[in-house]
Amino acid sequence: MSLEDVLREHLGDGKAPGLVALVARGDEVEFAAVGSVDVEGSAPMRRDTLFRVASLTKPITAAAVMLLVDDGVVALGDPVAKWLPELANPVVVRTPHSPVDDVVPAARPITVADVLESRAGWGFPEDFTFPAVGALFQDAYQGPPQPQKAPQLDEWLAALAGVPLLFQPGEAWLYNTCSDLQGVLVARASGQPLPEFFAERFFAPLGMRDTAFAARDLGRFTSYYRPLEDGGLELVDAPDGQWSTPPAFPSGAGGMVSTADDLLAFSRMLLADGGGILSPESVRLMTTDHTTAAQRAASTLFLEGQGWGYGGSVDIEAIEPWNVPGRYGWVGGSGTASYLTPSTGAATILLSQLELAGPTPPEPMRALWRYAA
Repeated sequence: MSLEDVLREHLGDGKAPGLVALVARGDEVEFAAVGSVDVEGSAPMRRDTLFRVASLTKPITAAAVMLLVDDGVVALGDPVAKWLPELANPVVVRTPHSPVDDVVPAARPITVADVLESRAGWGFPEDFTFPAVGALFQDAYQGPPQPQKAPQLDEWLAALAGVPLLFQPGEAWLYNTCSDLQGVLVARASGQPLPEFFAERFFAPLGMRDTAFAARDLGRFTSYYRPLEDGGLELVDAPDGQWSTPPAFPSGAGGMVSTADDLLAFSRMLLADGGGILSPESVRLMTTDHTTAAQRAASTLFLEGQGWGYGGSVDIEAIEPWNVPGRYGWVGGSGTASYLTPSTGAATILLSQLELAGPTPPEPMRALWRYAA
């Protein structure tokens, strides 16, 4: 069975209108594109088709922080309040179930390492009913699927500062919010807007010409859909919609548009120990699990028993055939996935335009990983 055969099994009947995937093993790349960019079949999927890659933004944002570490601009042990003074005096709810006004002071400052490890105290736990999580969604959540509705960076950070931490800094792994904080940290510490920093330090040297916070060629951009209970698809965003112009707040957690080859270029940089862009030590820290067994056990909804490095998950157990210790990457809620395996030099990328129903990777992703294993 070929890669194209694997993809074609997941087209039609309420599934994704189209799929693009590649499997790279060293210099050898197997590529396939099937289906269409929209349900109307207006154009076929191609190798250079543009996708909203959602949380595949997270590893790039973490790598940007590590560039600043390599530059000596920030250090892992630095309090983030040095650049984000709004976060100088965080408070923590007394227990996760406590109301948002039942708080105690944070036991210590939030550090750069806390933010990179997604252990600053803000973010999504397995239980979304906690009052502090509700406050986070109400006051300080931004990003996909409506990036044009996000506030300005300073406004968002001020709102976040008003939301109590769910746990003490370093105590728990929580999803998503820390990646947006990383993007804000990069912008503040570098003195450059996040899109400019990314373009100068990653995209230009790596030849990632199509990766940005908005689509640069709407003619190559997919439509974006949500599956309905009756098996149909609901249009969430058209090519000329939310990602057609730059947002007020470029989300380091999930705001990027990219292509399969651009994402492969980023993966290959990591596989080459930073490729002269990042230091080997920064790559090692990104792709090393920083969670505890208890933190992983409390986060199976997102991590499925694996760990977390900087910006992406790190396999520590061979739970499925594709789980290789050290395998690093992540999944995007827009139907995207990108992983690399340092021990074998392999990379897998899958891009679709169909929103995930939840954190669990859907069968097309698992089929690709099974094929590549």
